Amino acid sequence: MVGADGEQIGIKSIRDALQLAADANLDLVNVAPTAKPPVCRIMDYGKFRYEQQKKEKEARKNQKIVDLKEVWFRANIEEHDYQVKFRNVVKFLNEGDKVKASVRFRGREITHAAIGQKILERLSKEVAEICNVERAPKLEGRSMIMILAPKNNS
Repeated sequence: MVGADGEQIGIKSIRDALQLAADANLDLVNVAPTAKPPVCRIMDYGKFRYEQQKKEKEARKNQKIVDLKEVWFRANIEEHDYQVKFRNVVKFLNEGDKVKASVRFRGREITHAAIGQKILERLSKEVAEICNVERAPKLEGRSMIMILAPKNNS
């Protein structure tokens, strides 16, 4: 049994432990029921639960949710359009989001999948210092898809 301020009280019967908790106006909480003998602690359980909920809320508030942003390219994209989409990719990666870069093929463009491959490889080389390629370019249906994940700053 553990006391209210953390000191070891020793092995007590259930009746004695409940009496000690009642005398202190606190609760008797079984903290390790599988131990031999089971370990109980005298504490204010309501206050304990409140502090646990506060810690969990703070942890949820501080965690970063990683979104998957998608940027579409075309097989015959012009240089300026590519630069605009490239800046968006860099912005998303710097914000800590993953980026799904896709090249969409229309009509007979699918026969020239190598063009889409070159576009995605150029993109991955230009952003190599700020991200990792999580999934290499791969043709799926009429789209070629590559996923980029930001590098950890830790």
